Amino acid sequence: MDLGSRDAFDRNGTLGIEEEFFVVDDQGRPTAGTDELVYGSDPPEILVDRLDHELFKCVLETQTPTIDSLSDARGVLDEVRSALVEHAREHGYGVAAAGLHPVARWRELEHAEKPRYRSQLERIQYPQHRNTTAGLHVHVGVDDADKAVWIANELRWYLPIILALSANSPYWNGYDTGLQSARAKIFEGLPNTGVPTAFEDFEAFQRFERTMIENGSINDRGELWFDVRPHSEHGTVEVRTPDAQADPERVMAFVEYTDALVEDLSSRYDDGEAGTDHRRELLDENKWRAIRRGHDVSLLTPEWDEEVGLDELVDRECSRLGISGIGAVYDAESGAERQRRLLETEGADALCSALSVD
Repeated sequence: MDLGSRDAFDRNGTLGIEEEFFVVDDQGRPTAGTDELVYGSDPPEILVDRLDHELFKCVLETQTPTIDSLSDARGVLDEVRSALVEHAREHGYGVAAAGLHPVARWRELEHAEKPRYRSQLERIQYPQHRNTTAGLHVHVGVDDADKAVWIANELRWYLPIILALSANSPYWNGYDTGLQSARAKIFEGLPNTGVPTAFEDFEAFQRFERTMIENGSINDRGELWFDVRPHSEHGTVEVRTPDAQADPERVMAFVEYTDALVEDLSSRYDDGEAGTDHRRELLDENKWRAIRRGHDVSLLTPEWDEEVGLDELVDRECSRLGISGIGAVYDAESGAERQRRLLETEGADALCSALSVD
């Protein structure tokens, strides 16, 4: 049984970016292309062992190499994305990004044959059959396993800020859900998702992993799909909250914010700060507000005694952490608003085209 190791947590500040994309045809519609792109051809060098598919044959995932610092992240992200787009183009496909593809209908899409996903489909049934989601995952290196668990615990309150800003999936299965991030709600239909409870330390987290595997609840630790988790193979804290984004500037805003949060919390842990004891139900309430309202959300404060608008929260965070990316994201039209505007004013073809990754 592979549960990872404390020893993996040996370095602060490294970064890794995982992005899920839709394979699309020349009309920008999702199409089965992963057999050819993942198995039927050799990818560019930077994507070797860093290109995989997800549950559906129209969804790919890329992983960057380990990035030493934030200053290097944009260059690596651009290199990975360019390689993927060129690889897809050479085989007659395009690449698109959003939390859910607005015209995808899950009953009409092909599932992958990979044994891992076939096992999940058999075990989970309907919630996994409809899981056409695509997300952005950000890893930040941490130099101590217990610290990583503490940071993951503390990050839980900040996740709705990230989700609200990234909300980019109003449409699912061909209709407007009334949500800003329907992806987050669809994905919560799976087991072992959403906001996790707090763990006392790394031993407690590993004990939980072991229990889930030994009792057949999951096949491996990768099936703990929580919004944030310590990753005991990579030695990172992994934030899995944002919707996928076509615009690399938005991706980098969430990378910058996540990196700054982990750095700040790491210092606070080193200074002996006590952790908070948030109820999961209240954390879930903030997440629901982000799902429903996106940029227009007001969140409950960590003291749970008042609401604060996203505009004020973003200003506070940019000032407190010395960052700017999420401020620019907030000031711009949200992904969900843009999708609705394009569909209403220009139609489905324009909307699909706007999700293209160049």
